[in-house]
Amino acid sequence: MLGLKLATDPRWATLVETNIEEILTDHAWCEQKAATNAITIISLNPEHTDLVTDLLLLAQEELVHFQMVHDIIKKRGYSLGRERKDSYVNELFKVGIKGGSRQQSLVGRLLFSAMIEARSCERFKVLSENIKDEELSKFYHELMISEAGHYTTFLGFARKYGEGIDVDQQWKDLLEQEGQIIQNYGKSETIHG
Repeated sequence: MLGLKLATDPRWATLVETNIEEILTDHAWCEQKAATNAITIISLNPEHTDLVTDLLLLAQEELVHFQMVHDIIKKRGYSLGRERKDSYVNELFKVGIKGGSRQQSLVGRLLFSAMIEARSCERFKVLSENIKDEELSKFYHELMISEAGHYTTFLGFARKYGEGIDVDQQWKDLLEQEGQIIQNYGKSETIHG
């Protein structure tokens, strides 16, 4: 369904288990950034009422996820560390967001967002199936389902507002580019790292 070109090696989950506090902190900040991204799209495109309505709900859900991760952090006696730079997202942003008209920028931002959600969904699936921590396995399974919904929301709006743009070709191109980028990741205890 996701169309990703390179699957995450399940051994990444073993690496994650060596530093649960780090993955949880990174994950929490990923959720915050996802909420901020949705708000940014809204602020740049307020004329699209359906987009605003759906992305408001998505942003709220991302903040709830942030709180859920933070609750796990506190329950385990950890503290939320400082926000981390997400090199994967920064690289993807460079290839996924291109200039042009407002419409082209909107479509680019929506496809970029769909890609991040798709990769997060895939990573959560790997965690849910391979991590030995039962609480986190169940948690990541539930979030995997949510991320899949976010992915389809962004991709659906890109197609809806991409009239005159070959959105499907742009998506295929972004999948190829992401497949190249992700080859450099999967080696650290972060959601995209």
